[in-house]
Amino acid sequence: MDMGYISTVIVKDSSRFGRNYLEVGQYTDYYFPENNIRFIAINDCIDSENGEDELSPFRNVMNEMMARDISRKVRSAHKIRGNAGEPLSQPPYGYMKAPDNKKRWIIDTEAAEVVRRVYRLCIEGKGNETIARTLQEDKVLVPMAYWQSKGLPRGGKKTQADPYKWCKTTIAKMLSQQEYCGDVINFKSTSKSFRNKTRVENPKENWAIFKDVHEPIIDRDTWEQVQKLVEKTKRRPPKDKNQKKSIFTSFLYCGDCGHKLWFNFNQKNPSIRFFSCSNYKGMRGTCENTHYIREDALEQIVLMELRMLADFLESAEESFAELLEKKTNKDMHRERTAAEGALATARARSQKLLGLFEKLYEDNVEGKVTDEWFMRLSQKYENEQEELKRQTLELKEKLDSIDRMQTAKDDFLRAIRKFMEMRTLTPVILRELIEKIEVFPVEGTGKDRTQRVIIHYRFVGTLDIPGIIHRPPYILDSRKGVAIEYLSNAV
Repeated sequence: MDMGYISTVIVKDSSRFGRNYLEVGQYTDYYFPENNIRFIAINDCIDSENGEDELSPFRNVMNEMMARDISRKVRSAHKIRGNAGEPLSQPPYGYMKAPDNKKRWIIDTEAAEVVRRVYRLCIEGKGNETIARTLQEDKVLVPMAYWQSKGLPRGGKKTQADPYKWCKTTIAKMLSQQEYCGDVINFKSTSKSFRNKTRVENPKENWAIFKDVHEPIIDRDTWEQVQKLVEKTKRRPPKDKNQKKSIFTSFLYCGDCGHKLWFNFNQKNPSIRFFSCSNYKGMRGTCENTHYIREDALEQIVLMELRMLADFLESAEESFAELLEKKTNKDMHRERTAAEGALATARARSQKLLGLFEKLYEDNVEGKVTDEWFMRLSQKYENEQEELKRQTLELKEKLDSIDRMQTAKDDFLRAIRKFMEMRTLTPVILRELIEKIEVFPVEGTGKDRTQRVIIHYRFVGTLDIPGIIHRPPYILDSRKGVAIEYLSNAV
């Protein structure tokens, strides 16, 4: 909507659009009119083109009151069921719902054996990382991949790069779950409100624990023994939940392997906040380098680059616009040529398949091709035709997107001007200006240590700022006391 691609919003009734009367009013009364977006709620007979609806504010309040009332009733029913000993959560890995009674858990034999193995390894003195590495080496499917292989519907990440890559956090959670003793534990977490579905942990004194409800996978003595071992082997306190999140989270990518960089902070000195590659081989990944970079260094680099862009726009607006024009035209021409070529190839193959199918049908009628081969080949042609239809649709959408990119230059200039007014970094500014940031490993030794950082801007990709704009070097002492310089040609 911000980019002007949407002209009309249609909903069945206003409650389907939202039940927070403040947010709904913000959109219908201010955002939509300011952006020339038409709003239609069919059952409520609302059409913004016919003018304002005087009853809309009252209707929005009633919709929220209804949502609050439904939430209260659901919570009440939930509490009654939970206090009666009925499991409120999905069964953990190792259990499954009984086919004849969805409220009862039964042991999943194959997964339960993995759980028992994890507990045995822990008692033998193996740490979480070692256990995770052992399961990965033995090609044991992680819980989500296992549930998918069995056709069991579970929430969470549906696609995984490596279905055998166990995380030590998964092992730690498995070793702490009292449910494996046969117990049911309800109210471990709760949502903040009917508006905010974020789950927050409940204090243990508020849990409802019912012992020996289902068949145990781990006997209680073994479970308690493991809890003592886990308590003794804790090496560091848990992460500070009050630690402020980084505004660069989800923007950083490894320049070598393409995986995201994870945000972390030094446990002894939380003021040292940094990013490192999530695919580093030291964490059972494949990347050769951590691609470590400090958050404060990254902030100064991005600020420096954005300020240079702003200075360039302010001092030579025509040259800046010309640079963007050349950049966007060159990239769009290349992408358009590739997309148009692929689309022409797909259409030609589709036409050829139609001819092949007609010939196959004639040969089958004349007895030249058996019915078995006719069915086999026709199915093959149909599958290929469906794939070509999908590719054609995607390519058409890509071409439409390239056409819309013609307006990208103006959007980018508008975002730069917004930064010129603020001159500070905010999450909103980052989202409007930057697509992603690639971080490469530190190169060189001693005083010659450098690190390359590439900023990919929204709409336009990477930009080479002309030499007329002075780019000062940025130097930062690393965690080991050795200075790293982000040179002019390295940023």
